[in-house]
Amino acid sequence: MKSIFEISFPLKSELMTTVRLAAGGVCAMKGLDIDAAEDCKVCITESLLLLKHRGYLTANIFFYEGEPLSVRIVGEGEGDGTPSPEDDISLALLSALLGDVETTERDGKLHSISFEIGLK
Repeated sequence: MKSIFEISFPLKSELMTTVRLAAGGVCAMKGLDIDAAEDCKVCITESLLLLKHRGYLTANIFFYEGEPLSVRIVGEGEGDGTPSPEDDISLALLSALLGDVETTERDGKLHSISFEIGLK
């Protein structure tokens, strides 16, 4: 699958708004309606929080062409893998908005979160 947009950045709270704006731009480019675009931005934010809570310092977000829009968020660096008490809320929100979320682990630690959103 070919990536249509990629962004790599330090996992800092002050950059979350910038990432949400970039995600909104990709959603608009792909023709997602306002509700799907908002769901996508929330899911990206929650995924980034999951990675940040596990100690990753950097994240890469990949948007892939096709219908529906596919998104993969990958933690980079050495995360410690320790879950946060807030993680249950993030996971519940992802599940409620998306239904199907794929997570992958590396060395027994959460490493990436992938999902599809939009028309199927």
